Amino acid sequence: MHPSSSSAHLERTIQSEIRFSGVGLHSGAMVAMRLVPAAAGSGIVFRRTDLDNFEIPATGRNVAKVSYATSLMRQSVLIQTTEHLLSALIGCGVDNVIVEIDNLEVPILDGSALPYVRAFDRVGLRTQRRRREYLRVLKPVEVCDGSKFIGVYPGTGYTIDYTIDFPSPIGCESFHGDLDLGDYAQLIAPARTFGFKEDEPMLRNMGLIRGASEACAIILTRTGILNGPLRFADEFVRHKVLDLIGDLALAGRRIQGRVVAERAGHAMHTALVQRLMRDRSAWELAPGYDEVAETAAPVRSVAPSLVLTPAHA
Repeated sequence: MHPSSSSAHLERTIQSEIRFSGVGLHSGAMVAMRLVPAAAGSGIVFRRTDLDNFEIPATGRNVAKVSYATSLMRQSVLIQTTEHLLSALIGCGVDNVIVEIDNLEVPILDGSALPYVRAFDRVGLRTQRRRREYLRVLKPVEVCDGSKFIGVYPGTGYTIDYTIDFPSPIGCESFHGDLDLGDYAQLIAPARTFGFKEDEPMLRNMGLIRGASEACAIILTRTGILNGPLRFADEFVRHKVLDLIGDLALAGRRIQGRVVAERAGHAMHTALVQRLMRDRSAWELAPGYDEVAETAAPVRSVAPSLVLTPAHA
């Protein structure tokens, strides 16, 4: 069930630790990861257990390479491919957590955020005794690059309008949704990452996708999908929304406003975060609109039963 209205604007963490293991999408390295409950006000912090517990807060000032994934770096220490985990945390309303990881890349799991959502549902979320602050957008902030565009505007809730335009068989897809309606688990989390088979040699030569397989990504050719069926008819744009939510989590707060993106990607998502952070007149920290303080109490998240819908013919 969704959190009650009286606790919807209090910070939350996970009830107990959660462990994951798997391969990194780009590095191909095996990694063990543990999510640990964190104190109110601490935010999301990555900790490299293989490097003397070196910590990297998940904030825009620590963004590193963003060409094919969003990575964090501080003092030359790297954490790769953070976007799916960050998306799940923001999408499920987890404000504070320590992410312990024993290698340089977050495991790709099934290529979506669904394993995280199901894990949150399994252990439960704990409401904390601190009001959640939102990043309320006060004026438009935009980033343009040719036909690519992303902007954030004042508005209630956290609405996202995203349009993509890829070669066949994807084509043009659009998605509109409001994260505040609590539909992240059903509408966004199951959407998987994707790539074209013909790009594989080039990407591998660049040192990328060494851990890619049909188990963790939708593989496409120019004529169709190699490992269907799709989980949604428009799974591709939904995954771009998933990525966007994770990348914008680097603003350090959940956004109150409207985001519009056309043909954007990780680089533009994070460029918007950095531009927004530089313009202090563009936002303010604000409580939820209907916030009511409440004594800390357990909250359960929502893990969907995965329903497969047919792809476009």
